[in-house]
Amino acid sequence: MSEFFIAVVILGIIFIFKAVVVVPQGWNFTVERFGKYTQTLTPGLHMITPFIEAIGRKLNMMEQVIDVPSQQAITKDNAVVTVDGVLFYTVLDAAKSAYEVGNLSVAILNLTMTNIRTVMGSMDLDELLSQRDSINARLLRVVDEATSPWGVKVTRVEIKDISPPRDLVDAMARQMKAEREKRAEILEAEGAKQAAILRAEGQKQGQILEAEGKREAAFREAEARERLAAAEAKATEMVSDAIGKGDLQAVNYFIAQKYVEALRDIAKSPNEKLVLMPLEASGVIGAISGIAELAREATARSASKPVAPPPSSSTARIPNT
Repeated sequence: MSEFFIAVVILGIIFIFKAVVVVPQGWNFTVERFGKYTQTLTPGLHMITPFIEAIGRKLNMMEQVIDVPSQQAITKDNAVVTVDGVLFYTVLDAAKSAYEVGNLSVAILNLTMTNIRTVMGSMDLDELLSQRDSINARLLRVVDEATSPWGVKVTRVEIKDISPPRDLVDAMARQMKAEREKRAEILEAEGAKQAAILRAEGQKQGQILEAEGKREAAFREAEARERLAAAEAKATEMVSDAIGKGDLQAVNYFIAQKYVEALRDIAKSPNEKLVLMPLEASGVIGAISGIAELAREATARSASKPVAPPPSSSTARIPNT
């Protein structure tokens, strides 16, 4: 009897262990009844029928990463490059991931490597090196669409490194150096061109301003000569009137003025350093005295002119007839 009781207890313990299933967070378990899928267990405590139902596959539902190993690919312009990458995916449907594909990670890896070669074979080497984001987007779209029936969501595909051959790298470096030297020469030529244009514009503006200044100076010089000529004409007229009236002091004034102007011109002459000539100082002084006398006489005449008295209204004279 005791042996039977012990056997029942042991069977009960085994039954409990077989019936109770604890699913950890981030995992999903599939349940199979006689080898056929029936349901998916989410994280938590679950009960199944022992000996009839069993746990089939245990799937990680967290985001996972697959390292894509290096491989060689031939570009559209027949350049051989070595490329590697990385892929991130998440299992959305545990049943499809467990029963639609035999080995999920290997299938995703092979599919990714094949599509990398396909995408890079349709692009030139310059496009591969300059359009990394475009390559990643195309790979993500293709791989995600291909793995969708497996209950998987590919979240990201990144190309880590693209390595052309060494001789091709050297040729690209020489090409880049030539292109930079070409751009530098073009920029230098453009700078010289702009500098020449600015210098020409400055010279043009300077010549315009100089011409404007010369025109203004000529206008003012002509105006000064006109006023000087008018003053000389007025002085000559006054001297002529004085001579006509018999005033010899005006003649002395005229002669003294010309005499002084002649001496000034001789002193300003650049051809001679020293001028020796006899001068009669008394004649010059007498001429200047004549000028002063002429001024005094003109002042006296203007002061001695009689002023006509205003007509008287109180008395009136009647002429004799």
